[in-house]
Amino acid sequence: MFQLDLDKVKPLVEAALGEDVGKADITTSLTVGEACMALGVIAAKEDGVLAGVEVAKLVFETVASDLVFKAEMADGEYLSYGAAIAQIRGRARSCLTGERVALNFLQKMSGIATLTHAFVKAVEGTNVSIVDTRKTTPGLRYLEKYSVRVGGGENHRFGLYDAILIKHNHIAIAGGITQAVERIRDANTGNIPIEVEVGDLSGLREALSLGVERIMLDNMAIETVREAVRIAGERSELEVSGQVTLDRVREIAETGVRYISIGALTHSAPALDMSLRLTRIG
Repeated sequence: MFQLDLDKVKPLVEAALGEDVGKADITTSLTVGEACMALGVIAAKEDGVLAGVEVAKLVFETVASDLVFKAEMADGEYLSYGAAIAQIRGRARSCLTGERVALNFLQKMSGIATLTHAFVKAVEGTNVSIVDTRKTTPGLRYLEKYSVRVGGGENHRFGLYDAILIKHNHIAIAGGITQAVERIRDANTGNIPIEVEVGDLSGLREALSLGVERIMLDNMAIETVREAVRIAGERSELEVSGQVTLDRVREIAETGVRYISIGALTHSAPALDMSLRLTRIG
C-alpha cells in the first residue's frame, strides 16, 4: 500500500468543501454559538475495511486548524459495527461544517477497500492479483486507487501516461494487432512493456507471435480462458477483464491467469455506512 501524498489530496479536500459549504454553513451559523465546544465520534455502522482516515483528518484541519482529530483506527483495519474510528474535539461549528465531506470521503474510500478485500479473499491461495482499472470517478482516481491498495488489490495503470495498453479501438484504427504493436515498437524508446487486449483466441495467437509482455483476455467465456492459458504457456502474462463477479472470480483465478482486472472495484463499490455523533462539552 503506497503512502498518501497529502499535497495531492489537499486540493481535492478544498474542492469538496467549497462545493458543500460555499460561502457559509447557514444552518450551523444560525443554530450553534460561536464559542460552543463539542466532542465527536466517527463510528462504523456496518462491517468492512477502513480507508481514508488521513483524508478525514485533513478535512477537519482544513475547516479549522484548531480542531483536534484523534484516529482510533488506521487504514486497512477491519471494522465491525459500532467501532470507533476517530474522535474530533473543538468548536462545534467546525465539527458540523466538516462532517459531511469527511464522511463522504471515508465512506466512499472504505467501500472500495471493502469490495476489493472481498475479491482478494475470494482468490486467496491462487497466484492471481486483483487489479483496478481507469473506470474511476473523475478527479478522485488517486484516492480510489489508493483505496484498492488498502483492500489488498493492486493498481493497473494510473492513466494513459504510465503504461501501454493497446485496446480494441486502437487495433481497429491502426489496422490490426500487428500494425499497432509495430508502430509502438518503432517509437517506444523507453522500452515500456506492451499489453494488448484481445477478444478471441485468434487475437491471442497473433499477440503471442509478437512477443508482447501481457495480454488482456476481454469478456471471454471461462472455457476459452482455460484454452488461452494452455496456448500461452509461459510466453506472456495473461489478464482477464470483463464480467468478473464475486460469484465467478475464483473459477477465473483457477484457470491460471496472472491478473484479473475489475472496473467495479471503483465504479460500483457501495459506500460503507458511518456516522458522526457530537456531544456538547462547553
